[in-house]
Amino acid sequence: MNLSVIIPLYNAERDIGRCLDSLIDQGLSENEYEIIVVNDGSLDDSLKIVISYAKKYSQIKVLDKENGGVGSARNSGIDCAKGKYIYFLDSDDFLVPNRLGYLVELSDKHELDILTFMSTPHYTKSLEGKSISKNREFDVTFGDNHLSAIVTGEEYVAKVKYRGEVWWFLINREFLLNSGIRFVEGRFLEDLPFSISLILDAKRIAHIDLDVHRYRIAPGSILTSTEPQHFLKVIRDLQYAATAFGPIIEKLERNEASTECIRRIKARQQSLVFFSMVRTLKSTMPFKEVKLRLKDMKAKNAYPLTSFLGKDYNGLSYQVLVRLFNQKYVYYALFLILNPLLRFKNK
Repeated sequence: MNLSVIIPLYNAERDIGRCLDSLIDQGLSENEYEIIVVNDGSLDDSLKIVISYAKKYSQIKVLDKENGGVGSARNSGIDCAKGKYIYFLDSDDFLVPNRLGYLVELSDKHELDILTFMSTPHYTKSLEGKSISKNREFDVTFGDNHLSAIVTGEEYVAKVKYRGEVWWFLINREFLLNSGIRFVEGRFLEDLPFSISLILDAKRIAHIDLDVHRYRIAPGSILTSTEPQHFLKVIRDLQYAATAFGPIIEKLERNEASTECIRRIKARQQSLVFFSMVRTLKSTMPFKEVKLRLKDMKAKNAYPLTSFLGKDYNGLSYQVLVRLFNQKYVYYALFLILNPLLRFKNK
């Protein structure tokens, strides 16, 4: 079997049909790939919809488990996968037709550990017109459908503003299993440390400027929901993800990785701290916890934001905010002044 597509499923009755339809529309025969849908304790009709698809299409397999979060669901999918390659897809996203077979063919031909490709935001009507950063590819130019140079993971990170999500690359299953890398369970943003650890472990990774994936942007998703307790969990998990970068950076420094690779990893780590600090200003977090969290980030060398500004983050607003945020007492004052106003605005 060439490919295993793993889909974590939780309360996605509105979107899972489109997701599965896009996978069925890949021009692959049923014995070439499997679609593993891991139902993570859905409370709506998601499971019922997937079972109806599975009765019609033999390549769809359903794994039903108690709720444990996205990381747990993806790990369960890995344990069941039989394909030579693995691809992770979210239940509210979908693919462009007739892409997966070509990606598998390229990965086979060039014996790749990882093949990355393009993802495009897909907006719901309520969010149309809002901007979101798109995937920025290699800092060299090459035409559509042309494979980049095949490099190591460290070289890739040094050249690419990589994404932290897992739906923009195809993975060789043997490489993944040999790496021993797993998803963190019980956290949002669990794919951030997974992705960077896997990319850095790759000996043969390449990128193709091929439009493959549609990333749905909608209100109420993990990063757009403003429900107070959810909002707090995202902030705390952003900072947890930032701490997970610490051992990765230490390993790179011990192995004398390139300066540019280390710099970009540090920038990504501190971007998580920066955006958590922005969110904190409009959260319901107690001031005491704000101070404790900043102290913890400093103890773990993720604050002050000395590596954040640079090639990946260099706008004027970033420069101004970093200057303010790096003075902890100024940040505390901003929190005490702005927090009541921003919380009132978000009601």
